Amino acid sequence: MKPFGTVSGVAVPIEGENVDTDQILPARFLPKPRNGGFGQYLFHDIRFDDSGTEKPDFILNRPAFRGASVLIGEANFGCGSSRENAVWAIADYGIRAVIAPSFGDIFYSNNIKNGVLPVVLTKDDVARLIEDQLHEPGQPVTVNLQEQTVTAGNRVYHFKIDEFSRHCLLHGIDELDYTLSQLDAIDAFAARRAAEEGWPAQAPRTASASDDGANI
Repeated sequence: MKPFGTVSGVAVPIEGENVDTDQILPARFLPKPRNGGFGQYLFHDIRFDDSGTEKPDFILNRPAFRGASVLIGEANFGCGSSRENAVWAIADYGIRAVIAPSFGDIFYSNNIKNGVLPVVLTKDDVARLIEDQLHEPGQPVTVNLQEQTVTAGNRVYHFKIDEFSRHCLLHGIDELDYTLSQLDAIDAFAARRAAEEGWPAQAPRTASASDDGANI
């Protein structure tokens, strides 16, 4: 997973509250393999007509918003089905950060697991960001995870994120990667407990590419 430091680029505003994961990625694309390039299915039924032709009025199809690396949504963005594939579509399109006043809980978590930063700002701040982007399409937005800021023009917005999620995103790891990085501490704890309780000592556990973690 690619570490998240600072992302700066085009920000696409998706207007409307309660944009759900079925809008982000329609259910019929769920069986596609992970390496199938989910970016092409992002907002598919809103983005394309029945013949597969782009709808010119949909914002992702407008020249100024093509290739966006930041998405700005409204309240309860990513609600509905827990499908992780919706985040795959966002990530595969090239979007590294999603900004909204609030998110569906599972969608929020799935973003972090896939290297996409979910940024919570106030409803007023998001409304201002959307208004600015619609007024001046293509205006770059910079999201800095180290400083926990969003910068657009001369405006700077600050956001909060829990330290564990921040650590994982900054280092490009997920929960499993983090656990594997703590094997020495886990083994030390196990050895200490074994000595305290009089249990038989166990050999230290290691992870290798050859055993796919079979000894973990």
